Formats: sequence, C-alpha cells, structure tokens
Amino acid sequence: MVALNIDHDDLQKVLLQLDQAIYNHNQWYESLLRNLVCRLPYDFRDVEEDAYRKCRFGQWYYDHASDELRRHPGFIAIEIEHERTHMLAAKLLKTEAAGETISLLDYENFNNSITNLRLELQTLKREMEDLLYNHDALTRAYSRIGLLTKLRELQDFVKRNIQSCCIAMMDLDHFKSINDAHGHLAGDHVLKTIADYIMARIRPYDKLFRYGGEEFLISMPHTDSESGSRVVERLREGIAANTIDYEGKKIRITASFGLTLLDPDISVEETVRRADIALYAAKSSGRNCMRIWDPSLHARTEEQT
Repeated sequence: MVALNIDHDDLQKVLLQLDQAIYNHNQWYESLLRNLVCRLPYDFRDVEEDAYRKCRFGQWYYDHASDELRRHPGFIAIEIEHERTHMLAAKLLKTEAAGETISLLDYENFNNSITNLRLELQTLKREMEDLLYNHDALTRAYSRIGLLTKLRELQDFVKRNIQSCCIAMMDLDHFKSINDAHGHLAGDHVLKTIADYIMARIRPYDKLFRYGGEEFLISMPHTDSESGSRVVERLREGIAANTIDYEGKKIRITASFGLTLLDPDISVEETVRRADIALYAAKSSGRNCMRIWDPSLHARTEEQT
C-alpha cells in the first residue's frame, strides 16, 4: 500500500468525493446504455475528443481531486482507463447514430474497459478505507485493530515453511517526561515523527502498528533473527541520533526493543507476549537497547512478578 500524507479529516473528505465520483460515473454508464439500447439521441459531449474531461467524473478527477491523491499510482492508472472508456463509448455512439450495427469486438472492448475502470476505482476506494479505518489517525501506522489478523496470515506462511518472520515491540523511553516538559502536542509530534522515521526505513511489506500509547509493533516477514536484529539496531541507533524539532525546541528520545520470531507452534498472542517480555528485559537493562526473546527471559519475568 502507498502511504498518503493526508490527515484523518481530509481522508474522510477524499473518500466521500471518491464515492460521489464513482456514483456519477455509474450514472453516465447507465445513461449511455439507455441511449444505445433505446436508440435515443446521444449527448454531443460524449463524442468529443476530450469527453473524458467533460463528464462529471472527469471534472472531479482533473479539477477537484487532492494533489496528494494525484500522486497515488492507482489514481494515475484510473486516468488511462477512464480516457480509453470514453474513446470506446464514442465509437459505439457514432456507429449507432450512423445506423450501423455495433460489432461484437467493439462492444467487448468497451465492456472490458468499463470492468477494468471499476476495478481500479474499487481498489483505490478500498485503500482509502483501509487508511481511514485501519490506521492510527495520528501516526498513520496501522492500528491495533487488524494486528492479530495480519500476524495470523504471516504465521500461515511460517507454518508452510514459505518464510520466517520476526516481530519487534518498541517502546519510546521516558516518553511521559516529554509530555510533562513540553506538553501533549509535543508528545504527539514526537510520536508522529518517530512513526514516519520507521515507516520510511522499513520495506514495503513490513508493517508498523501502533500498539498503544508510545508502544509500537513491527512485523518483518522474510526475516530471521539475525536479519531482524540488524534492522532493529539500525532503527534504534537512528532514533537515538536524531533531534526532533518542535516549536524551536530540540527534543531527543531513545527507544527500547524486544525481538522474537513468529513461532508456528504457538498462538500469535503468545508470540506478541514473548516480544513484550523481551522489551521489558531491554527496559530493565537500562533502555535504548534491544533484547531477543529466549526462555530464560520468561523465567526471569516470572520471578520478578
């Protein structure tokens, strides 16, 4: 999925606009079929070279869609198929108006184009809905809602020996002190900045989830413990080295990590608990470090509790 730099409220507006645009396009399609089947006069605008710009969908696409949405690959693909649909529709209308029989090939080409356009539109809509409903509004990381489902999907691949998978729990060290010293808006800025930093440095198929508060979970498919450790260490070192600017203030923060493999023989809930135990061990070791889960950590945690 392509990350979009759109806040929660603007994303809601984009989705409403997209729904209306899809509705307008469906209305145009139904009107076109009615004209063809009933041999009604067509709208002259539908046979002009720039018909794809003049329809209500085209007016939204070219004049009202947000600049951020325009950079989305799915949005660009829609333009190509939408223009093709109008070109093929114009051919059908002109053939009908000339009293000629529409060929089966021309109709199938038009119908295939409509099908492809609808697929592109629904795919874009699902991505917008996923961003709106399954992502944390502040950080744009995945929300906790779909976490277990995603981990179970990854575990299925692990069970079939298709891939290994690491997960890492991350907690921002002494985060409360930032809220206390600089205010909650500064704390929100730090959370968003750290999430952006991580999402820019993990692979497209890795996922960052906001687990709660200042705690995050990273899933890393196709990754063993050694590779996962290197990734986490790079992230930890980068976070510690960065200075976060907020209203003229320089804020420094570190993070602690707990790493474990996604085990095929236990529940994903238990795997998350193992990562959390390793995280607790990292925090107990002075913070700003990583610990990898092993059974001795579990035994130590049991003793302390």
